[in-house]
Formats: sequence, C-alpha cells, structure tokens
Amino acid sequence: MGVKHHNHPYMTIHDFNQHSHIGWDNSLKPIAEVDSGQVVSYEITESSGGQFNKHSTVEDVKNMDFSKVNPTVGPVYVKGAEPGDTLEVELLDFQQLDWGWTAIIPGFGLLSDDFKDPQIKIFDLKNKNTTQFIDGINLFMKPFPGTIGVALPEEGSFSVVPPRKNGGNMDIRHLTKGAKLYLPVWVEGALFSIGDTHAAQGDGEVCGTAIEASMETTVRFKLHKGKTIQEPRFEIPGPPTPEADSCGYYVTTAHGEDMFQASQNAIRYMIEHLAREYKMTEQEAYMLCSVAVDLKINEIVDAPNWLVSAFLPNAIFK
Repeated sequence: MGVKHHNHPYMTIHDFNQHSHIGWDNSLKPIAEVDSGQVVSYEITESSGGQFNKHSTVEDVKNMDFSKVNPTVGPVYVKGAEPGDTLEVELLDFQQLDWGWTAIIPGFGLLSDDFKDPQIKIFDLKNKNTTQFIDGINLFMKPFPGTIGVALPEEGSFSVVPPRKNGGNMDIRHLTKGAKLYLPVWVEGALFSIGDTHAAQGDGEVCGTAIEASMETTVRFKLHKGKTIQEPRFEIPGPPTPEADSCGYYVTTAHGEDMFQASQNAIRYMIEHLAREYKMTEQEAYMLCSVAVDLKINEIVDAPNWLVSAFLPNAIFK
C-alpha cells in the first residue's frame, strides 16, 4: 500500500521503505501534496531502518550499515508554502508501539572515548505508560519524533545526523503529543519529512540513541504566510516532565571552560553514581543516562567557567 487518502483532510502514508529517504535534498520528488489544515499519519520505521529486531544482539550492532541509518518518510509538499513562511506541525498522536532498542555504537555518543564496545538493549513497549529498563527501574514512555524538518535551500544532499536551520535530527524530547513545532520554510512547498521516532529519551540523548521504536505518528499542518523565523521553535501544552518531577531528582554537576567537556563530566559522575548505588554495569548506566537523565545548563555567564548538571529522576526507581 502506498499513500492512502481518507476523506480530506486525513491521509495515511504506509509502506515506509517505498516513501523514505536518507538526508536532506530539495531535489527529491514529493511523495504527496497536502493542504494547510490537513492531518497526516505516518507509519515510521525505527532509526536502524529495519536492521534491528526485537531479538537483535551485539553482533547486529557490530554489523550495522550506517548508510541505512535514520531514514525519514517524505518529503511532503505543503501547498502554498513559500520561502519566508512558517510551517506549524502539531503532534497529534503516537500509536502502535511494540518494541524498541537502545545501543552503544562505537565512535558515537557523548562518551565515545570511554565506551568503545558495542551494546544493545531491547525494550518491550506494549504497556502504554512505562517500560522496564532493568528490574526495579521503570521508564516513562513519552513518544516523539527525533528527526523532523523541511528541505534546505542549498542544493545537494545533506547528512541527516546533525540538526540544522531546517530542523532535522533535533532529538527534542518535548515534541510529544500536543506540542506544536514551528519550522522556517526555505523552499517552495516546504518539503516536510519525519522519522527517527523514540519511545523515551533524556535531554542530551548522551549515548547517541534513545529508545528507538517504530510507530504510527499523526500530525496536523498549518501554514503561517509571511511569518518568518530563522530556526525552529516549539510550544508545549503543559509542564514538560510531570511524571519525572513527581519524586525529585539526584543531580551531578560539572564545570569547565568547554560546555561539551562539562557535559561529559556531569554524565561520567552520574554513571559513577548509578553503578555504585544501583549495582548496574557502566554500560547500563550510560544507556540509562541517555534514555532518562536530563542535561541542563545552570549558568553560562560566569567566565571562564560554565556549569552543567545531569538530573536523574527518582521516580523511575520502584
């Protein structure tokens, strides 16, 4: 099945492999056209592009083909969208979660120099609200798309790995149900694509992967003519982390002249804490930081040192 039209304004895009692409390229042919106000559901495959399954092992991580990683479904042509406009994308729903994975991929992640061996963890996502990390630790399910954006004005193909002015692989974990994302339009029709859906993630996605999971994602488009922004913005309808906030936090801090290095140290100290207090391996602790711990900038004005904190929610421990 391909693009299936229901009564306007609803559309479902099936067969991810036939309608997906890797990287940003404004010469790609649109897979569908939509009007402002239209609702579209996307059946999205997790970020390995189907290379992993619920029985995958470390061997699968070792044999991963990076040219197939992080596919997005699209692009969709939004009628009337022109450079200088803003495209609003409202996240309406996330369904059909079954299983997910988190992996340590050699050479990738905040602490890639510390963790050189591959690892993978498979999650059962059939319970709608929580998923077990290990015995005694349950994570809150907060599905969102890690990669979401529009085509760039520059010609050529651009890697999907880094975030850019068009959105892209932003991994903003707050783009959950009810959020509204505003994207600057750079080309005619905007050429919107979406993928890399996650069941849960901490701010920072520090090991390089969240709980990567396939799911059906439903969005509504709204075009704001003549409203110009330089980079993406978003709105959320309420408190960002009420479940996590419910029992307080354990927090590690790190300072330094380099924000990246301070972030690395804050996570190293958290891994040390988790391994000691909860008798988990350092690899497990690193993956837990990626899916549940939030990095926050505490201050960035008192030169020469900045301060970063890593927030571990107590609520995940039974």
